[in-house]
Amino acid sequence: MSEMKEAKLKPNIISYSAGISACEKGEQWQRALALLSEMCEAKLEPDVIFSCNAGISACEKGRQWQMALSLLSEMWNMKLVPDSISRSAGILACGRSGLEQRAIWLLKEACNVQLESNVASFVDAIIIALRG
Repeated sequence: MSEMKEAKLKPNIISYSAGISACEKGEQWQRALALLSEMCEAKLEPDVIFSCNAGISACEKGRQWQMALSLLSEMWNMKLVPDSISRSAGILACGRSGLEQRAIWLLKEACNVQLESNVASFVDAIIIALRG
């Protein structure tokens, strides 16, 4: 991103999302959230899959359950509806941080909103989370 700015190129949603995704894969949760924040400051609207889910997953991989849940909650303020991947990453973040009860609560909440997605992904997330 800094090289783009130095070259007087304006980052767009695709470049920010690619950066966030790269940070998620590199387990750089702090940088992923910084890029997400920069994207919002640039008046670019994040999307569910490539921006928010990658940010939540980066937090999950970094065992930052508070940040994962904060971003999951913030999605509503951005007028984005969390999908099964968003919720699964939140469940994993809680479970891997030893917060099994909170993970189960998130699973129940997801079922209560009657997501059209595959419930098996939530069950898989709980099983993985409980294994640590």
